[in-house]
Amino acid sequence: MNRRVLRILPLVALVLLAVAVWASGAPRYLHIAALREHAATLRGLVRDHPVLAPAAYVVVLAATTATCLPGAIPVLMLAGGFLFGIWEGAAAATAGLTLGSALAFVAVRSSLGTALRDAADRSGGRLKTVLDGVRSGAFGYVLTLRLIPIAPFELMSIAAALAGIPFRPYLLGTALGVTPATFIYSAIGVGIGRLFDRGETPRLRTLLTPGLVVPLLALGLLSLAATVVVRRRARAKAAAPSL
Repeated sequence: MNRRVLRILPLVALVLLAVAVWASGAPRYLHIAALREHAATLRGLVRDHPVLAPAAYVVVLAATTATCLPGAIPVLMLAGGFLFGIWEGAAAATAGLTLGSALAFVAVRSSLGTALRDAADRSGGRLKTVLDGVRSGAFGYVLTLRLIPIAPFELMSIAAALAGIPFRPYLLGTALGVTPATFIYSAIGVGIGRLFDRGETPRLRTLLTPGLVVPLLALGLLSLAATVVVRRRARAKAAAPSL
């Protein structure tokens, strides 16, 4: 088996996993209505399997993240807080997101990313310059883009892999970058669980409680703060004298 075939095997495995996820019918359960419908069953599983349940949650979130299932990540992050509480839910969500992102990153980088990097090295020019710049500031780029929800989470993994970012700064930047959001989503999930317990459906009126408004405001402030930091860095870089 030649090297080119070996490089593409992780990507093929990821595609097959995505097909299996879709074929299983899992996407139809990844919404708030399904979470409410199966709330008692899910809580019973968590109660009966205090170790296995969080581990299974991490695996499900990792598979969902790696296969780029649209719209599923926010629901699963909310489910983490709903099922496990703020602290354990945030920790499990951070682990699942980081693991899934790593799987997608490795699969894309070993195939398409390597080919792009080889082409850039051969041709030189602007593409090589851009990729070299991204690689040199890899941790900062990944951390910032994980903090700011300006693009789908899954696409950021693919973009980082295509840019040839080293694995270690990518992994660390992802883990640190998603942590604030996982805590906020877990807090919202806890609040939604309380609404379920009262027999209420999460609507705008029922969401306007301190337990849910504060985490939502924190999520907005997190995005705003990260955006301000990025703009300031861009202005400082543009104002710096070129050598």
